[in-house]
Amino acid sequence: MIEEKNARVILPRAHERTGATQGELHWRGLEELTATGTFPEYHRRRFHDSEWTDPVTRRQLLLLMGASLPLAAGGGCSPAPAQPGRVGPSVHPPRKMVPGQPPSFATATLDALQRDAFRYFLKETNPANGLVPDKTRADKPARAGNAPASIAAVGFALTVYPVGVERGFLTRAEAVRRTLATLRFFWTSPQGAEPDATGHKGFYYHFLDVQSGRRAGQCELSTIDTTFLLAGMLAAAAYFNQDSADEREIRMLADALYRRTNWQWARNGGATVTHGWKPEGGFLKYRWEGYDEALLLYALGLGSPTYPLPAESYAAWTCTHRWKEIYGHEFLYAGPLFIHQFSHLWIDFRGIQDEFMRSKGIDYFENSRRATLVQQQYAVRNPLEFDGYSGHFWGLTASDGPSWTTRRVRGVERRFFDYLARGAPYGPDDGTVAPWGVLASVPFAPEVVLATVRHFQEVYPEVMGKYCFKCSFNPTFTAEAQRKPSWTSAYHYGINLGPIVLMIENHRSGLPWRLMRFCPYLITGLRRAGFTKGWL
Repeated sequence: MIEEKNARVILPRAHERTGATQGELHWRGLEELTATGTFPEYHRRRFHDSEWTDPVTRRQLLLLMGASLPLAAGGGCSPAPAQPGRVGPSVHPPRKMVPGQPPSFATATLDALQRDAFRYFLKETNPANGLVPDKTRADKPARAGNAPASIAAVGFALTVYPVGVERGFLTRAEAVRRTLATLRFFWTSPQGAEPDATGHKGFYYHFLDVQSGRRAGQCELSTIDTTFLLAGMLAAAAYFNQDSADEREIRMLADALYRRTNWQWARNGGATVTHGWKPEGGFLKYRWEGYDEALLLYALGLGSPTYPLPAESYAAWTCTHRWKEIYGHEFLYAGPLFIHQFSHLWIDFRGIQDEFMRSKGIDYFENSRRATLVQQQYAVRNPLEFDGYSGHFWGLTASDGPSWTTRRVRGVERRFFDYLARGAPYGPDDGTVAPWGVLASVPFAPEVVLATVRHFQEVYPEVMGKYCFKCSFNPTFTAEAQRKPSWTSAYHYGINLGPIVLMIENHRSGLPWRLMRFCPYLITGLRRAGFTKGWL
């Protein structure tokens, strides 16, 4: 059962993780961080509205603050040519409406939210190279900001384009044009050890300049964000299966880009994969160990026909998993919701199991359902007594936040955070919830997700923006600058909106999941990882 914890919100020392594994962290006093200047340092290192100010990226911030640490032509994923706009028979038919849920609400709401989230990629993407800004302000015109591009957001874009075609959000011809522009850019962009290249060894820098496509600031060559980018490329190759010159080129480029990725190099001599590399200092010291969003990384790395990971890499990753019982739910624990979602954007884990899950008698899909229900139950219990928390108000994940600050709220001293991976039940938690994180769990627990979405829309309409939900909001934090009794993020993030589009579609039709079943590399990787049964 869950252990008793102090009620106050505390954070870990930035460089002390004694006994901590990914997803289970030993938190230290926040005052220790403040005394050493850690918070001001990391606050300065965020990239702001006006410029890129420092080499520390958002992912490094999440990792250092404890989000996920111990946090040939025609080849590739292309099935036989099919009719325009078709991807073959549905392996899993669309889900039935949730019992008791009014059809008019569920259908109309999901339609609108999916369409509005998709518009981010339609309006904000650079059409010349396919690069997608990491974030934009909700109150600014399209492409008015100067945030760098996120390669993970590009991977999401490549996967949402097929959804857009099937839903009538854009034409197949326009989706082909956008996909080709993206793949051609990555194929011809500079690879090498130079500090201003786009990538190295088939991997790419976490953030790129939206216009030039070169490395932004001194960010890391990111193995996990490259994974999301490659997954998007392979999904595009599976969808664009017609025998036209452009669609053949999409399949050829996606295949070549995936084959170029040197997963063996990324191990740096170890069993597991490193988080990344920098030309200034070499490999980062952290590795993908413990339960995290790297499930997809290991599957794609194991499936490579050119530089495959050894089977021991996956075993080394799973041996650090931690099984817990919380609120009556036994599951593989990780605090933030995104860890339980990102690999599921592309992989249908229903009915397939690796050795770890076989020993527990469930699959990763059921695991994510239980993690979702734990988040809801944490909000019902509301141990820190934040405003709004209830069975219809929850959703702790990686998200924007009010500020690194301490305030006295109705006699209680509370500490608030900026961008951070929040989690339940062990924290960190400052009262900030992310509606996108809730909506991205709709395949796992539609009965609780749809009711929560409706509550957000009806009770907190300020969280809605031009591209679906804004990143996050906090009713406990009074935002004087916004002249409101609560704080709402000013931003839309590409890495939030992509999961909304894709998980709504997985819930409704399973299209992204079905596309990846055509990918022999993914199938090979899953089998080498020990997955059996089900659709495999």
